[in-house]
Amino acid sequence: MIMEITLKYLRKEMNRVGVHPSSFPIFEKKERIIPLKLFDIPFPAANIIKQEMLSLGGDAAVHKNVIDGKVEKSDIILLGTKKHYEFLIDKLNKMPFFGLLETKKEIEEFFNKKRVDIILSPWGRKIYFNDTLIMGIINVTPDSFYADSRKETIEEVLSVANKMIEEGADILDIGGLSTRPGSDAVDEEEEIRRVIPALKAIRENFPRVFISVDTYRAQVAQKALESGADMVNDISGFSFDDKILNVVAEAKAPYVLMHIKGTPKDMQKNPYYEDVINEIIGYFYEKIQIAAEKGVDPEKIILDPGIGFGKRYEDNLEIISRVKELKSLKKPLLIGHSRKSFIGKALDGATPEERLEGTLAVTAMCVLNDVEIIRVHDVRENKRVVKMLEAVKWQMYSSLSEAT
Repeated sequence: MIMEITLKYLRKEMNRVGVHPSSFPIFEKKERIIPLKLFDIPFPAANIIKQEMLSLGGDAAVHKNVIDGKVEKSDIILLGTKKHYEFLIDKLNKMPFFGLLETKKEIEEFFNKKRVDIILSPWGRKIYFNDTLIMGIINVTPDSFYADSRKETIEEVLSVANKMIEEGADILDIGGLSTRPGSDAVDEEEEIRRVIPALKAIRENFPRVFISVDTYRAQVAQKALESGADMVNDISGFSFDDKILNVVAEAKAPYVLMHIKGTPKDMQKNPYYEDVINEIIGYFYEKIQIAAEKGVDPEKIILDPGIGFGKRYEDNLEIISRVKELKSLKKPLLIGHSRKSFIGKALDGATPEERLEGTLAVTAMCVLNDVEIIRVHDVRENKRVVKMLEAVKWQMYSSLSEAT
């Protein structure tokens, strides 16, 4: 009889075999192959890395012309266990040439850097990244793509805020500017007129709830933070108003940095990517560095790949299916997929009102891939999916504890 073991249960199964507990960490470093992609490595270094990985029992995939030097640089896909990478780091540390020390440092940082477990707002409120968090959408707009999300009076805003909090929302996201594909922006004064009274009313009635303001304008962000908002959710990645970084830095506020191609008005006019995941990761690397240079705390940056914002149908599906790769950046992830058009297309033309089940399917994938925040219209239904899957995940982790 042969049985393939689920990796999460490896320690429990080793315990049943009677393995000595002190050897568990040794075996766990060998439990799975971790494919890592390195970019733009000079061909001599690529040859050395490949040979070193082969000598360790791992492997490395490089450009077919690396061996004869017909390409100056090559991306590399490394295939090894954590144990292989530990040995590789040690070997590269003795090679101060061809940029190998820089490569060694990058690999080392990948394994050593940890994502933050908690983020603190300027007001002292906190969000903890234990389970997947629910961000409830409150649109104080007359034209958001999903009609049921539109709340135009303070009474409606307070009613939906109360409902979302009771149903388990961890964060409320308030926006006064529709960013649906093809939409025109309202002026700044109108956005402030919509957002600030609603935000103040929620803060007064629900003083403990964590509030995010959905805006790309510095002035709106500043007034929102002064009125009790905890976080800024910027769909533009500071591309539309870079002064928003000064506001966030001065307030020491958490900041959601989103990937977008184009503007809401034109972003769905033939967007195209050679490699959507690599482009998004490259965008984030550059933007995080700029934000940090402007004084934004890197440990308070949350990343959003921007589902539906300058993305084709297949791009959205690829982002969801490869979302765990975005965790290479060691930042909390936010996914905003709720009732969007790619779900409608997958469900044979379903309208926004008919996309709940599709939304819940994507939510399930996000939870299984340890996404930190999902931004949704339907708190109760999404919360139940999260709770059920977190219970299953907890069973896995508790099994590890029992085996220790």
